[in-house]
Parts: sequence; C-alpha cells; structure tokens
Amino acid sequence: MYCQLGRTTRLTVVRKEYLPVEEILDEARRVVEEKGRDALDWVTVLGSGEPTLNSGLGRLVRGLKEISSRPLAVITNGSLLYLPEVRADLLEADAVLPTLDAGDEELHRKIHRHHKECTFHRHLEGLEAFRKEYEGKLWLEVMLLQGLNDTPEALEKLAGVIARIGPDQVHLLVPDRPPSEGWVRPASKERVDLAEEILGGVARVLSLYDPANFDFSAGKSLVEAILEVIRRHPMKEGELLGALERYAPGRVREVLEELEGTGRARLVTRLGERFWVSSETRFPG
Repeated sequence: MYCQLGRTTRLTVVRKEYLPVEEILDEARRVVEEKGRDALDWVTVLGSGEPTLNSGLGRLVRGLKEISSRPLAVITNGSLLYLPEVRADLLEADAVLPTLDAGDEELHRKIHRHHKECTFHRHLEGLEAFRKEYEGKLWLEVMLLQGLNDTPEALEKLAGVIARIGPDQVHLLVPDRPPSEGWVRPASKERVDLAEEILGGVARVLSLYDPANFDFSAGKSLVEAILEVIRRHPMKEGELLGALERYAPGRVREVLEELEGTGRARLVTRLGERFWVSSETRFPG
C-alpha cells in the first residue's frame, strides 16, 4: 500500500529472466567507465518490481562484482527467500536488505497485499533460513505507517519476530515518496522514536535519499535521464527544480515543458506534496 511505483498490475511468483542479465551488465560497465571506478560508494540492485523474481539474479550479482570492486547490496521485499535457489543467488552480495513490516499474518497481508502464495509464514521462514546461510550484512527494512504498524502492540510483535531472525541492523523508514494509496500516512516522530526503543539496539532511524545524489549526466539527453530516474524514484517537484538549476541553469522551464511533452511523465499530489512520476505509474484517482 505504500509503494512509490503505484499499484502492482501483475502479481506473480514465477521466476524468469524478465530483463536480460547481459543488458544490465553492459549498462553497468558503461556507467563505471564513464564515471570511474572510484566514483561509486555502493552498487545496489533493486527494481521496478521484485529483483529476486529475475532468475538471472545470481549471475547479475557475480557480474556486477567483477565490474566494480565497491560493495554490492540487494534490496528485496524478501517474499521469495523461502526458495533455496533465491537464497543461493544472494550469498555473494555484501548486504541484503529485505522488508519486514509486520509481526503477524493479518497485518503483513494488509500492508503488502502479496500474491496468495507469499504468506507471512513463508516470509518469516525464508528470512530465518537466509540468516543461517548468509555471512554478509543482513539489514531489515521496516516502513512505519501511521495507525498500522506503529502501535505499541504491533511493534512488540515485530520485535519478537526480529529477535528470531537476528539481523545485523533494522532500518526504520517512513514513506517520503508518493504511496500507492493516497490515505497512507507516515508514522509520527514520536512513534518512530517508540519503534527505535522497542526494537532495540539494532534499530536505526534512516533519512531517505538525498536528491543531490541523482545523476542526470549518464550519456543521455537530460529529459531521457530524468525519465529513467522517475520510473524508479518519483521526485518532489521542488527537488527536481533544484536539480535542474544545476544541470540546466536558465533552461528549467524549457526542460519541464519538454518533459511533460513526452507524455511519459506527469505530476501527482501525495502527502501534501507534488511529485513528478512516470506516466506508467498507477495511482488510484
């Protein structure tokens, strides 16, 4: 319900090579060659969807580690970790960041609205099995939502589950980009502090992305580069304007008109903010 890419239009648990691994690796090589090997902090695998659905994930992880010596992370919803082949694909990553937002089946289903085969039991089973096999950094991500998983009762249940898994860290987040459902609200600062207290010493409150880190100079036109970013990371209007002042001083309005003219980007209002998103993104209303 909080996905920044809108409502899922296709629910599946079928693994296949949705995007050819070699195409991804070729693009990664180009970026590293253009930017230099020392320009990166981390290489991160994520997707417009769930990365572990790609059956070539293991080859992708190994290939990226050959291209760059920087540490590699994989961000996943964790729903397929109960499959041994998925766990094997992730073993060479330096950090894996699965999602865990609830401590029971009812709340898990309410928040995630997964495919019917992705039960809470399987989710927890996969996380526990992966912890036993994986020697890298396991960082759980918890998205705190007002009135859902930020209550003392929900947090106590979540703490019990986390203790069974034994992650290295728990990253506490609130939705900052446009949630799929317009009524979703971030937990208050007081509830985030409560979560940090209840979840214990492994919990860390994270601030979200710094828009200054978005790079619009990857060898494409400026408009195409913006479209590539907002397909995965909707941008607040003010942040996009600030970025354009750096990349196209004096041409901000012109670039925005060109962006809108493509028909591939639009503005939506969520959480009291205006965001530029891909036209493919499905928000109700």
